[in-house]
Amino acid sequence: MLSMSTASKRLGRIVQNGLLAIYSIFALFPLIWMLILTFKSDAEMYTTTFVFTPTLANYKEVLLHTDYMKYMLDSLIVSGGAVLISVLAGVPAAYALARYNFKKKEDIAFQILSFKFAPEILVVLPLFMIYQRLGIYDSYFGLIWVYQLISMPLLIWVVRGYFEDISVEIEYAAQVDGYSWYQIFFKNLVPLIKPGLVSAALLAFIFAWNSFTFPLMLGGTNVQPITVAITKFLGTDSAHYGQLAVAAAVSALPAIIFALCIQKHLVRGLSFGAVKG
Repeated sequence: MLSMSTASKRLGRIVQNGLLAIYSIFALFPLIWMLILTFKSDAEMYTTTFVFTPTLANYKEVLLHTDYMKYMLDSLIVSGGAVLISVLAGVPAAYALARYNFKKKEDIAFQILSFKFAPEILVVLPLFMIYQRLGIYDSYFGLIWVYQLISMPLLIWVVRGYFEDISVEIEYAAQVDGYSWYQIFFKNLVPLIKPGLVSAALLAFIFAWNSFTFPLMLGGTNVQPITVAITKFLGTDSAHYGQLAVAAAVSALPAIIFALCIQKHLVRGLSFGAVKG
């Protein structure tokens, strides 16, 4: 027979797993509901709940009879380009904030972070006028440029923390071995911050991908990311909720795929890599 302590531990694990399962269903229910809507016709949208006749008409209409894939490509180009520039410019900036001491360093760092939390509507109207004068309104370059307000502050602050966790003695030891600063940076430091860099880049991509105000005001007919294009499925007299659900569900796939591809980096600790080295 099981002892009282063993039985209580098993009961505790069962209760814990049950609560986690309930919470998972609660957290994932909006996604589950959205997937259900993608297979429902407009006639059954309000009359049935879980019992209905599945149909692929919504997928066919969105993916085959609209410019949905063009909008997805626009989002990939703009969000991917913004994250690429943020990595190229943000990683050296994060290193400088982590390693060098200069006047008002923390004030500058906080100012960079404040760009992330500033309301987009606060700057989008002046930017609209500036973009019109510069001729970069409704262009890939214009949206990639303004997306730096979303992606770069986040990436700098996350990567800065990873640089600060690396012991400076690692750089000193590499200098003694005759490595130049560029060799130390790219061969020693970048591999160590890789988990943090990948995580920060993924978060920056998700925030850029989900941006709505900037592409709504600074994009147009030539460049229209998916967050703005989805609103086309909201008609003036009626809303095609099934098509809207398809557009929203498919638009979430790139971020999910990227997260699955880099999941090994998301769980790898920086200090573990430094100590093992």
